Amino acid sequence: MGIKDDAVEVRAQGWRTLAALHGLIENELERSLQAESQLSVVEYTVLDALSRQDGWHMRMQQLARATALSPSATTRLVNRLEDRGLLTRILCDDDRRGIYTELTASGSSLLAEARPVHDATLERALDGALAIPELAPLVDALPRLHART
Repeated sequence: MGIKDDAVEVRAQGWRTLAALHGLIENELERSLQAESQLSVVEYTVLDALSRQDGWHMRMQQLARATALSPSATTRLVNRLEDRGLLTRILCDDDRRGIYTELTASGSSLLAEARPVHDATLERALDGALAIPELAPLVDALPRLHART
């Protein structure tokens, strides 16, 4: 194995470690959000992304990027959340193909109830990950990553 191969393996191991941390956190969040708020992680992510628009709305393609979903999966998700009365769609006045999504009062209320559950679960999952030697360096790096943005 040459130096270049070693570098690839180091990055691959880093990616596997990151994926393990992500999976651990997502599983904990999924269980807690479903039990306490009847929301999936991705549903919470949509409500949270829309809430950060300062009373504005998002195009469907922006929402797809925020949730890391395909356009068709985003449409299905928006349909489910709209059926539950948690968000609404708005047609763009100057672009007939443009569709925006916006949080409803019910969506804001459910998000306000779910946010403490999400935050407490995330903190618990990260604390648990600190006890896993392979994951601890990633958890330790998170505050530094946020400081750079």
